[in-house]
Amino acid sequence: MAEVVSVRFRTAGKLYYFDPCDLEIKKGDHVIVETARGMEYGTVIGEKREVAEENIIRPLKPIIRVSTPEDDAAEKSNLEAREDAYKICKEKIAKHQLPMKLVEAEYTFDRKKLMFYFTADNRIDFRELVKDLAAVFKTRIELRQIGVRDEIKLLGGVGTCGRECCCHSYLHEFAPVSIKMAKEQNLSLNPANVSGVCGRLMCCLKNEEETYEELNKTMPNVGDFVSTNDGCKGEVVSINVLRQKVRVVIELKDDKEIREYSASELTFKKGIRKEKEVLSAEDMKALELLEKQEQEDIKEQESEEAEEMKEILGEGEKRDRNNNRNRDKKRNFSQDNKGPKKDKKEFKDSDSRPDKDRSEKKKQNNQNNQGNQNRKNNGHYHNNRRENRPKKGSEE
Repeated sequence: MAEVVSVRFRTAGKLYYFDPCDLEIKKGDHVIVETARGMEYGTVIGEKREVAEENIIRPLKPIIRVSTPEDDAAEKSNLEAREDAYKICKEKIAKHQLPMKLVEAEYTFDRKKLMFYFTADNRIDFRELVKDLAAVFKTRIELRQIGVRDEIKLLGGVGTCGRECCCHSYLHEFAPVSIKMAKEQNLSLNPANVSGVCGRLMCCLKNEEETYEELNKTMPNVGDFVSTNDGCKGEVVSINVLRQKVRVVIELKDDKEIREYSASELTFKKGIRKEKEVLSAEDMKALELLEKQEQEDIKEQESEEAEEMKEILGEGEKRDRNNNRNRDKKRNFSQDNKGPKKDKKEFKDSDSRPDKDRSEKKKQNNQNNQGNQNRKNNGHYHNNRRENRPKKGSEE
């Protein structure tokens, strides 16, 4: 176990563990920390706590100090300066006519690096743009392409629910979302209804997934035939998962009646869920595209998180060391595997038969080979050396 504090560098950003170094730190404090890309200004999210070693990336970076008024003023200056950097970069992009959308500019605390985040449909050759920006700002320039979800996470927005986007307010990591979650919650599968501001599946579908999965285990599907506790039988026409209520069509003698029951009052054999709405070909195609984009976003997100972790904690060095260790293990394993083969060969050579028997057998094989060669040469044997060959025109 090790004592750590959680630090965040931007609103709803990823949390990183740092060594408190016996400093008096409490939740909400601003701190100056050492990262792989330089000094950074972050916010403490949690109090000091003990964390298992397997959840920590070593070496654990230290917290240099709790921010001073001078540090707060420097950070405020950096925030103002990045607005000017954003405008200048946008002008340079227009000058070079690059098909990219600038999202945000960001300085490190020590201003040794200036990062620009942008979105684009394809890969962009921005080498000339970097040269122009480096000539203007006289510092190290980095351009990073991000996805549409990260764009909303940085800029913020208001969702269809009327509240601030989850990713910008509290969600520090994106969770995989699928159309299955919308089906589990009996939502309309219209792509416009299950998509967020970014055009991807709404992150909030993940929030209640486990609850709906647990509640649906005790609920029949629409179209299932059930038996009620009052001795009636009927077909389910609608369900309310959260209230655990089911509406059933009961067939009477000459009439039909819709009654509402609790799920606990029904006996049924759960069948395959039927789609409650028929989607058009365009909607089906749009849903398939959303799922495909979701899978691509997950891969892109994993690569971006790995790159960011490398910059903050120097994760790349640790990964290289681990790869070297694994490579050495494989090499040693392969060498160990060669051992038994070698022993097996030595066992064959050290046969238990007497040396005399082996020499006699070898002599007999040589005689047989010599006889075969003489027969091939019609009984006249000579070796292949030039001095022993018969001369031209001479009789043998």
